[in-house]
Amino acid sequence: MKQSIDKTIIDKTNAWPFVEAKKILKERKQSIEKKNKIVLQTGYGPSGLPHIGTFGEVARTTMVINALNYLTDIPKEIITFSDDMDGLRKVPDNIPNKNLLENNLNKPLTKVPDPFNKFNSFGEHNNEMLKNFLNQFGFKYSFKSSTDLYTSGKFNESLKLILKNYQGIMDIILPTLGKERQKTYSPFLPICPETGKVLEIPVIDIDQDNSKITFDNKGNKLEKSILNGECKLQWKVDWAMRWYALDVDFEMYGKDLIESAIISTKIVNLLGRRNPSGFAYELFLDEKGEKISKSKGNGITIDQWIKFASPESLSLYMYQNPKRAKKLYNDIVPKTVDEYLDLIDKSKNQDDKQLILNPVWHVHNGNVPKEDTIMSFSMLLNLVETSNANTKELLWKFVKKYKPNIKEENFPIFDKLVEYSIKFFNEVIKEKKKYKIPNSEEKKVLEKLIKVLEQCNDKMMPEEIQTKIYSVGKENGYKDNLRDWFKLIYEVVFGNENGPRLGFFISFFGIQETKNLILEKINNV
Repeated sequence: MKQSIDKTIIDKTNAWPFVEAKKILKERKQSIEKKNKIVLQTGYGPSGLPHIGTFGEVARTTMVINALNYLTDIPKEIITFSDDMDGLRKVPDNIPNKNLLENNLNKPLTKVPDPFNKFNSFGEHNNEMLKNFLNQFGFKYSFKSSTDLYTSGKFNESLKLILKNYQGIMDIILPTLGKERQKTYSPFLPICPETGKVLEIPVIDIDQDNSKITFDNKGNKLEKSILNGECKLQWKVDWAMRWYALDVDFEMYGKDLIESAIISTKIVNLLGRRNPSGFAYELFLDEKGEKISKSKGNGITIDQWIKFASPESLSLYMYQNPKRAKKLYNDIVPKTVDEYLDLIDKSKNQDDKQLILNPVWHVHNGNVPKEDTIMSFSMLLNLVETSNANTKELLWKFVKKYKPNIKEENFPIFDKLVEYSIKFFNEVIKEKKKYKIPNSEEKKVLEKLIKVLEQCNDKMMPEEIQTKIYSVGKENGYKDNLRDWFKLIYEVVFGNENGPRLGFFISFFGIQETKNLILEKINNV
């Protein structure tokens, strides 16, 4: 159900989905009024397995639709377009049966055999993977296949218009190419009748009346109709043709496609339509700072993220700073989950003006969960380690030992976090753990910490325990750099430079249990 928000607040907010929604209504006013519909497109190239960036485009575009719903009742549609008639240019690194693809390079993706032996083609396999994933999370979209639209003739009228404006398009494209490429460039790519490959060959003659082109195929004349999928368009011209044929009002794209978008804009304007409202987002990077690639399979995958954390946390990651390059790898997951929990807590005391600036408002389309946070995901991961709990039921029993009044059914977010934390610790963290072995001086200080903990009890407030930990550090050589004191504890006890707020962790974990844990680590048991 859509939450009621004062129009004045919406008019003034700088939350990016509302900024984009207002821009669409302004820039595309005439087109929207004419067709009484707002069309938003996301593009996908199925030359490799769908990756997390594809999810990001659909999730972010959905957030723009949610914002539009507060501004207008005009119907909206997200088109998820698959460029599956594109020729396979290289073999992805992360698929089986590479020889099968190697033998079918340059064929349309829907004509390349499926290396997984599940579908009629590699393109269809990747399309189905994408649709299944988007369906899993309830995205509302219309899937459109390039192959289907070309071969069914639905693009025919637009293709005729491209041919009619052939020279004008060449005048736009050629100055962007090198001299050698200029000699062979054609907006139309014929499908070879003998090999089935998408050919990039020069044009000899154009028969506009009959919608045919004669190409120079290595000295042999090849006459092809431009209609019904006998030819496809080069990428930048194809993008512009799609904008025209589907009357697209909005599309977001990666920063690496800005130059392409500029050229496609010139082409769609030449065809007689205004370009969509655009949004260029920064790219996702892996742990090494390299661009995430479908063919490399680097970075974290969609399946990995939702194995270790909720789809809402992934949506939060997509919402935040879309115009800033962000690294996307395993260690990002706990940080994002904790931020998600923190933003839910903050939402409880926010007015409407603050709420629509809160990312979780957009993640949940205004219906932010009211659940209280029991503990952070990071602390829960520490609890998995220190309690040796390897099942959800065991970890819940441990939690209830110190929080006896909580019930699983009242904390659905935390209940899922319990499950996620066990998987993440065992599959990601455990192998990387490197515990510090304290030297003799460090061991003495940690033994003094144990003695101080002996003076504490489980009824003490976390702040009291935290103060006593501070005191041990100050009195034993860490007065000027308490950060090193806590770093020592974290490295010895948790095998990491950072860790939970110790007062809270100890009050939850138990005084005696914490003493035993520290003793175990300093004695290297």
